[in-house]
Amino acid sequence: MTDLPVPEAGPEEVRRLADRVLADEVFDRAEPGLVVQARDWIFEQVGEALDRLLAAAGGGPLGWVIVGILALAAVVLAVRFTRGVQGDPDDGGTPAGPRRPATDWLADAERLEAAGEWRASLRCRHRALVAALAARGIVEEVPGRTAAEYRAAAVGVVPAVAPDLAGATDLFEGAWYGRRLVDAEDARRFRDLSERVLTAAGARS
Repeated sequence: MTDLPVPEAGPEEVRRLADRVLADEVFDRAEPGLVVQARDWIFEQVGEALDRLLAAAGGGPLGWVIVGILALAAVVLAVRFTRGVQGDPDDGGTPAGPRRPATDWLADAERLEAAGEWRASLRCRHRALVAALAARGIVEEVPGRTAAEYRAAAVGVVPAVAPDLAGATDLFEGAWYGRRLVDAEDARRFRDLSERVLTAAGARS
């Protein structure tokens, strides 16, 4: 087992580094765009109004006719409104600028590990794996894309990476989204899985 590096950064620098890592949008679950949010809000309001109208009409034929007319009108309005709203610029788009190379993310991971920031370091190692796969042309780095989506994209190009990449993805998602405690053993395991993924990716035909 490789010894951990000797800490070179002070507590303040480590905190700033962790904040920068945690703010990276690549790891965030994609939030609904403006169009989706607006549409969902409209339908929620309409649904509540229809429930009240139907209750007031007592469920008779006239009540159902009124509800049907209002529901149709609401759908038409929702469609027209959401057509006029632009989606988020990063919703599935291509990143505007160059991404950090895997070596930079690995350097961050080692500094965080030396400071005992295992969860943030695992995020950096996952980010380094994505960057390395992107550098090989296996995946495309897209803001908002999830770890599972990167795994599916990579497996679609290099099926041989599936078992090890699944293990690495599970480790990352468990630590980040599942809030599972992370330790040195998790970091070592992720490092081993990542190395096997990149070896298989480099050997692809």
